Amino acid sequence: MQQADHLRDPWPVLDYAPWRDTLQTLHLWTQVVGKVRLALSPWINHGWQVPLYVNARGLGTSAIHAQGGIVDIDFDFVDHRLVIRSSEGPDRGFALVPMSVASFHRRLMGELQAAGLQVTINLLPNEVQSPIRFPDDEVHASYDGEAVHRFWRALLQVDRVFKVFRTSFLGKCSPVHFFWGSFDLAVTRFSGRAAPVHPGGFPGLPDPVTREAYSHEVSSAGFWPGNDANPAAALYAYAYPSPAGFGQAAVGPAGSSFWSEALGEWMLPYDAVRTARDPDAALLDFLSSSYRAASELAGWDRGLECQMGVPGRPRPVHG
Repeated sequence: MQQADHLRDPWPVLDYAPWRDTLQTLHLWTQVVGKVRLALSPWINHGWQVPLYVNARGLGTSAIHAQGGIVDIDFDFVDHRLVIRSSEGPDRGFALVPMSVASFHRRLMGELQAAGLQVTINLLPNEVQSPIRFPDDEVHASYDGEAVHRFWRALLQVDRVFKVFRTSFLGKCSPVHFFWGSFDLAVTRFSGRAAPVHPGGFPGLPDPVTREAYSHEVSSAGFWPGNDANPAAALYAYAYPSPAGFGQAAVGPAGSSFWSEALGEWMLPYDAVRTARDPDAALLDFLSSSYRAASELAGWDRGLECQMGVPGRPRPVHG
């Protein structure tokens, strides 16, 4: 049934209210897994060792080198399992069903220990209101598999378009990755110039992490499923530092995107993309026009740009 639904509607409906409790629980589960990756990985510029990645079954850590071997941890949103794969032994894991964050944390740590992996993580969630230590959280305990599957299907589409957009930049650019702290998919371009020291101040995010992440000028875009304050899935785009006039720039698609003064970001409702005649074109318009506005206003080197990539065809280079 889920496959048939996908074939009829590759950009699925994402209504916040019906899956709110599941979203909040899943957010915290991804933090437990993400903190395992964080604890075992050397720091990479801008915290790129932290995120998860969209894959063929859900979200995963990718390979983590640990104790002479490799381990990866996947959320399988097709069969609804947490899967731990290790170079040193058989696959392990457990079913994703309604369970508290405390139970999820206990089961994951037990499976890792059984796999011979010793890891200690910071037990306090990041970037959430009124955080509860993972071992103590019996409040968040929801899991609606169909809703999670729809969210993953939306991630697949956004991840695909973000990766196409990423091909049109020759400069430093992040992977397309899923940050478990803010629970969003993001891709970031860099001008190559140092940025002013970021003031920090994000709740639940240490200032040294923020300052390292924004050590250089960026134009960033992402996809976020919403929260209680802004209960609608949306695409966003921002620049740091934000150049003068960015909020008044021409950012498409016309009539759908808007500037949020409160967030200091351009926003595009996910529903506007989902219901567009050509969702890919609508999203690429948003990504390209927001980047163009930020880069032009900030005086970026436009030589960092190129045509979007095409499968099987090398990028032309003119000497």
